[in-house]
Amino acid sequence: MLTQKELQKRTMTEDGQLMLREAYRGQIETIWDRFETQAPHCGFGELGTCCRNCMQGPCRIDPFGEGATLGACGASADTIVARNLGRAIAAGTAAHSGHAKHLAHTLLKSAEGKAPDYPIRDEAKLKAVAQRLGISGDGKSTEELARDVAHAALADFSEKETPVAWAATNVTQGRIETFMKHGVVPTGIDSAISEIMHQTAYGVDADPVNLLLGGVKCALADFAGCHMGTDLADILFGTPKPTASTANLGVLKSDAVNIALHGHNPVLSDVIAQVANELDEEAKNAGAPAGINLVGICCTGNEVLMRHGIPSATHSVSQELAVLTGAVDVMVVDYQCIMPSLSTLAECNHTKLITTMPIAKIPGASHIEFSEEKARDTAKEIIRQGIEAFKSRDPKEVNIPPQQSTVLAGFSTEAIISALSLVDKDDPLKPLIDNIVNGNIQGVCLFAGCNNVRVTQDSNFVTMAKELAKENVLLLATGCGAGAMARHGLLTSEATDKYAGDGLKAVFTAVGEAAGLDGPLPLVLHMGSCVDNVRASDVAVAVADKLEVDLDKLPVVASAPEPTTEKAIAIGTWAVAAGLPTHVGVVPPVLGGAAVANVLTDEIKGIFGGYFIVETDPVSAAGKLLEAIKERRKGLGI
Repeated sequence: MLTQKELQKRTMTEDGQLMLREAYRGQIETIWDRFETQAPHCGFGELGTCCRNCMQGPCRIDPFGEGATLGACGASADTIVARNLGRAIAAGTAAHSGHAKHLAHTLLKSAEGKAPDYPIRDEAKLKAVAQRLGISGDGKSTEELARDVAHAALADFSEKETPVAWAATNVTQGRIETFMKHGVVPTGIDSAISEIMHQTAYGVDADPVNLLLGGVKCALADFAGCHMGTDLADILFGTPKPTASTANLGVLKSDAVNIALHGHNPVLSDVIAQVANELDEEAKNAGAPAGINLVGICCTGNEVLMRHGIPSATHSVSQELAVLTGAVDVMVVDYQCIMPSLSTLAECNHTKLITTMPIAKIPGASHIEFSEEKARDTAKEIIRQGIEAFKSRDPKEVNIPPQQSTVLAGFSTEAIISALSLVDKDDPLKPLIDNIVNGNIQGVCLFAGCNNVRVTQDSNFVTMAKELAKENVLLLATGCGAGAMARHGLLTSEATDKYAGDGLKAVFTAVGEAAGLDGPLPLVLHMGSCVDNVRASDVAVAVADKLEVDLDKLPVVASAPEPTTEKAIAIGTWAVAAGLPTHVGVVPPVLGGAAVANVLTDEIKGIFGGYFIVETDPVSAAGKLLEAIKERRKGLGI
């Protein structure tokens, strides 16, 4: 039997600990068990000094200088580390931009009348994006304008003579000049990915610094892909507004057909959310008195939480635990961060695992191909499979933890500006800037990234949030980081009362009461999924433009306390390029290249203003971010 101490080392959540105890009793393997069987982990891989880029290897560089110091081709440790980092950035960029390209095609089909299930739901956002891109809306119908925006989006993927529009139009002029100076402006999202893959191939670039600059260029393409994904999702599904909901595994219901929406793209899940109530009676007739109960997992969960108030069951590293409750009838997945182990767990339960995307199939899962042209029909087919699965559910096998946390989510850039306008209608940014200047708000920290099985789930997020909040740092969160905050009750007014410093509490109370909350804003503002990190960037750019300074001067920092994916590496790289001190709480595979590590944590500061802070202790990490904020404040003379 796992001891309480062992359970607490795996996850902070009580519902997670309960399900892990059940998994142990049933001899069911989870990610934590598989992680332990990997020990001892490859030291070369952890340091980033293993190269598999040709068939003369794999080559490994001995960090202690007792073995090989060069690869077979003569590549140094720094070259190998930089190449590996560049390829990770490329993979992350491909994932985020693939998401964006999918939405661009959906928008085009909508505009051409080929996808009637996807009307334009936010015309104001469509017009704002078009204006930003320099697309005239004069005399154009909504469909014509949507078509032009979709074409502009798709044009950003191919090589051209001008910078990627979604990158160049969403940063300060100072950033553009810095990027131009160092030759890192992408002129096509797909071409940037292709270029870094070529640059890191056998026998091409061996200069570690040049390789890192190539990685930055690709990461800026990732920024463009993220921003495009956010913009187009808002146009198609609506820009999020604050919405109340709940989180934790307790959101599952024993008397309902439970359908879990998992992955990262809202194209199918949003339609499922729209049509679920139409099949409520069918579910009730099948013996589920509470009808259909939708829950979210990972960033698809964040998407439907923000726009529909659908509760979040869990995120990232604990996704398997939802199936182990025995209450999930269907888990429908799109792509990214989906564990192949889910199919094995589903077979052990009555759960139906359904894949929907042609590039994301899992052995053992059912596959229902998704297309925009028949989205509603596909959504209903999936829901009906959930109803059928419910009929075979064994009530004696259902074990739903009771824990639920209250959540207030949906703080898009527009929602934040709207809330601030209630304090100052004529100049919404003024209350934020004034309170940064007077010290009520010391600075801003964006929490992003995943959970990592190497870290006690959520511990770094929660500890750092509490440490920074008491020092009057305004906290934003996206992705599975936002999920961590949700599970521990930090997306509430009560958390602000309990953990915020006096200055931050006063500001949040004034804005919250003006917004009709009868209390302060939540301690942490949930801004969306992982592509939605750009929402925080947009707020920072607006403040920088208002103050007539560049981003690298603002008291704004970022943190990925428990990063896992290649997407997190891409995001972290563009955050640094944007000028932000950026913390990572898991040591990335770069320490085998001493020169590369030094560039990323020190020398890059003189190039872009941002830099990486690697710190595994969350209290120390919070302290280092606070020092970075104070350094920026001093630079601004405040």
